[in-house]
Amino acid sequence: MSFTDSLEKIFVPENEIPAQFSLAEELNQREYLINGEMRPWNGAFQEVYSPVCVRAPNGLQRKLIGTYPVCTEKEAVEALDAAVAAYDNGRGQWPTMNVADRIKCVEKFIGKMREQKDIVVKLIMWEIGKSHADSVKEFDRTVEYIYATIDALKDLDRDSSRFTIEQGIVAQIRRSPLGVVLCMGPFNYPLNETFTTLIPAIIMGNTLLFKPPKHGTLLHYPLLNAFKDCFPKGVVNTIYGRGQVIVPGLMQSGKINVLTLIGSSKVANELKKLHPKVNRLRAILGLDAKNAAIITQHADIKLSVQETVLGSLSFNGQRCTALKIVFVHKSIADSFVQELAAEVNKLKFGMPWESGVSLTPLPEPGKPAYLKECIDDALANGAKIANENGGTTVESFVYPAILYPVNRQMKLYREEQFGPLIPVVPFSDLEETIEYLIESTHGQQVSIFSNDDKEIAELIDPLVNQVSRVNINCQCQRGPDVFPFTGRKDSAEGTLSVVDALRSFSIRSLVAAKLTEGNKQLINEIVSEHESNFLSTKFIF
Repeated sequence: MSFTDSLEKIFVPENEIPAQFSLAEELNQREYLINGEMRPWNGAFQEVYSPVCVRAPNGLQRKLIGTYPVCTEKEAVEALDAAVAAYDNGRGQWPTMNVADRIKCVEKFIGKMREQKDIVVKLIMWEIGKSHADSVKEFDRTVEYIYATIDALKDLDRDSSRFTIEQGIVAQIRRSPLGVVLCMGPFNYPLNETFTTLIPAIIMGNTLLFKPPKHGTLLHYPLLNAFKDCFPKGVVNTIYGRGQVIVPGLMQSGKINVLTLIGSSKVANELKKLHPKVNRLRAILGLDAKNAAIITQHADIKLSVQETVLGSLSFNGQRCTALKIVFVHKSIADSFVQELAAEVNKLKFGMPWESGVSLTPLPEPGKPAYLKECIDDALANGAKIANENGGTTVESFVYPAILYPVNRQMKLYREEQFGPLIPVVPFSDLEETIEYLIESTHGQQVSIFSNDDKEIAELIDPLVNQVSRVNINCQCQRGPDVFPFTGRKDSAEGTLSVVDALRSFSIRSLVAAKLTEGNKQLINEIVSEHESNFLSTKFIF
């Protein structure tokens, strides 16, 4: 049996899909959330096909798992108007609500979200091909992130509950919301990455327009009623449809105060330019990345290989933090590539519901063709596929390929592949790797592998000024979520983490007065009678 035949066999007839992982029926969404109500939709809809193909009499076919609305500019404007009205220039119920009550709303949402865990996990698995184990992990990590956000906001509010006296002026400094937020998340972590911006934006008192990602739309549908039931009307509004159709008008309106997007820098730049008053627009962006691993002659090869496999192939390499280019010192390059190929060969490939599976089908229909272009380009410019069966493709599944030696003439040297390809570049001088990162348009993270302290120090000092995080003897990664997550150059704008996200979606505001007897009495009366939600010494436990 050929390897291609082996890959074809991972796709099974529908009746062989284990019952506990199958979708009982198609999920056809015929409503959307605007202004606190689930509105019926009778217009055009988008069919959602899973990257998981099923074996049928006429061959392999992507499984249809449901549909969702393709709304128009009209519905998008209605959603915008609802968010603007709910914010009401900062006078709405939500932006003026005290922090403790906003936290209660979010805690209520967590409870209702947990009730939908099983269906959301299944939809993550079926919509984007993520393994069941990783889909469960994504859901659980998202809940943990929300709880951590609540705890961080409590700490922030406790620190703000006291008054500051300086130079005869008494003041209370707190954080206040920014306005209407347009939130667009990515397909690779459609729940977690989306909620790491959506939840901080809401909990700080902003109102929201939420556009689910193109791949990973349906999984948010079971959560819409939770948003409706837990927050005042107009605080959370969903928009559906073609991004290039509905989003430009929203930006051109000038009514969007914050743009948060995890995706392409090209798209982000185009959207920002559409806003009539760019200086009023705050952008929190997680964008392209081409994170490099630098494996020096003093590295532990076994450890470097293990971390490179994890870093480059977790969720098929479809992570912004993935290792997407690997620099290896020439003295150990051949040994490294040989061991890397052996480790890749051990990875289990198959369907998302299989236990221990590491490699699964890809959600983007055009991705296999693009990856083949990258492989063909590398081969034409002198590289070879260093692992057995590398690049073999059947429908939506692409088996990982190690390309070696890669040079600057190749697409893989500069383009973010966002898939299971590992370009390996041999180098002789560490300056070559530093120059690569200086020239790169990306600046998120880098991983250094070495057991030589002087060598690591020699790399750390220049590289912290090129990327936002330098990892020593481990893969690039986002977590822990309390650490700042950002990037330089075209890789990010703004900083995300549990605490940083709260700051990103708010601004410091203060109430100040001269320290006179009359003002002392006035402030004491406001505070003791709980007449203001902002000017308050209430302590949240």
